[in-house]
Amino acid sequence: MDRRGEQWLAANPHMKFYNQRRGCVRCTVDRENHRADYRVVPYVTRPGAPVSTPAGFVVENGKPGVHEV
Repeated sequence: MDRRGEQWLAANPHMKFYNQRRGCVRCTVDRENHRADYRVVPYVTRPGAPVSTPAGFVVENGKPGVHEV
């Protein structure tokens, strides 16, 4: 993690993940939980970049807080 990420996480206790890479968040919601998977690519300059999931978090029904999966 770079210095900027460390500063952001330290200043924002509600933030659980920082990554300098480009990507998106894929959310899955049902009656039992809300899951967010952070999907990233190593480059955006040409098609075909492989997608990876460096982190995922879930909020479970009836359990306060977010938990890394």
